[in-house]
Amino acid sequence: MALVQISDVYVPEVYASYMNQDGPEKTALFEAGVAIRNPLIDQLFSNGGRVAELPFWNDLDASDEPNYSTDATGDTATPAKIDTHTQVARIANINQAYSAADLASELAGSDPMVRIRQRFSRYWERNLQRRIIASLEGVIADNVDNDSGDMVNDISAATNGAVGASTKFSRTAFTSAAFTSGDHFDNYTAVAVHSVVYNTMVDNDDIDFIPDSEGRLTIPTFMGRRVIVDDGLPFTAAGGADASDSAPLYTSFLFAEGLIGYGEGPVRTPVEIEREALQGNGGGVETLIERKSWCVHPFGTAFESATLTNNQATLAQLRLAANWDRVVPDRKSLPFAALVTNG
Repeated sequence: MALVQISDVYVPEVYASYMNQDGPEKTALFEAGVAIRNPLIDQLFSNGGRVAELPFWNDLDASDEPNYSTDATGDTATPAKIDTHTQVARIANINQAYSAADLASELAGSDPMVRIRQRFSRYWERNLQRRIIASLEGVIADNVDNDSGDMVNDISAATNGAVGASTKFSRTAFTSAAFTSGDHFDNYTAVAVHSVVYNTMVDNDDIDFIPDSEGRLTIPTFMGRRVIVDDGLPFTAAGGADASDSAPLYTSFLFAEGLIGYGEGPVRTPVEIEREALQGNGGGVETLIERKSWCVHPFGTAFESATLTNNQATLAQLRLAANWDRVVPDRKSLPFAALVTNG
């Protein structure tokens, strides 16, 4: 039978326009305002290379007591100065490809390439969210190793037998995590939790709902903060069922609006169809390839590039403490915190 392949109707410009319509703004972190498209990061791609520096001026030091005026001509005030720090962001050049044999399409009675195209945008949305979460895991790992864990409230118990209400998510645990930012505690606008932790929040009757764009009460909130439920958050399963076995651990993240900067650069060939007529012993194989150039950066940090693969940072490497450093001089200047519980 005759079969119309995606390559027969493939128009690069049209396909690329679909890709733009299916942008990252659909992910929960973007919808909650935690991650934002940042023109400054977009501009980094025009400079070339894989690493971009983002210098910034520090704030004026309020602990520096002002001068007290006199009428003495010999008294000369010494001006203070303002200094800078540099954030370092790393660009990710990534791609994914899916193939399907013509014979599989003919035997199935439908074209798998159509399904692949329909789900590709969702694949990238999920991958971007994973990349953001992995970066935040690395920032917290660095904080624990090098900054005394001053961004973390860990109330978890080590064993199953010690797990109780006091080691699980609660309002008290949440506010203690928020107050690691001192008088900036109210900067947090969203919290991301594992579904097990969300279950605890629901059981505690702590979830309120606000209307979405269509007026339906579907957006969960906690103490006025948007709640993001994602089982991709850091999670360690219990070591067993006995009381002496290690207990499960769940890490929840508290965010301020705009914590994550996101940029996307041009790709020479963002989408491509490759047809191999002789594959499948002449049956033919078609491959759809999409390419991205992303930069995901938690503001206030520097990516140290201590461990890379082919000059790229994998998800596992984004989680490494050695690859991150907090460069803002004050903990309060990085509005991000973690809460570790048993559920």
